[in-house]
Amino acid sequence: MKKLIVKIEKSKNHYAAYAENAEGLYAAGNTPYEAKKDFLEAIRLLKEYNKEENIPEILKADYEIEYRMDIPTLLQTYSGIFTKSALERLTGINRVQFSHYISGFRNPRKDKKQKIEQALYSLADDLKQVHIV
Repeated sequence: MKKLIVKIEKSKNHYAAYAENAEGLYAAGNTPYEAKKDFLEAIRLLKEYNKEENIPEILKADYEIEYRMDIPTLLQTYSGIFTKSALERLTGINRVQFSHYISGFRNPRKDKKQKIEQALYSLADDLKQVHIV
């Protein structure tokens, strides 16, 4: 199965979603969720209203979508949920560094990106195991 890679980026006014490995697939929304939903609608419309030869090859067979965000977009999107202090506790990365990452002043090295990603996945796994009584 092929992977359709979709990048979600925050701009000043909205979130943009676009395929990194297929031409002509773009969408936008006020939230990442809306951008994803609009992106799926763009795929549907592209398939419905275009000739076969104008449809990207990846969409002609089985594919899965992998959404990607850069660190500033991720941190800005979830800033109301994750404070810099909470991120520091989760990752061990100093909150001042997170300020630099959020503003785009600095980009984290590959190992720091992996550390952030792993901490968030670990939190998600922990939360999936909780049952509210």
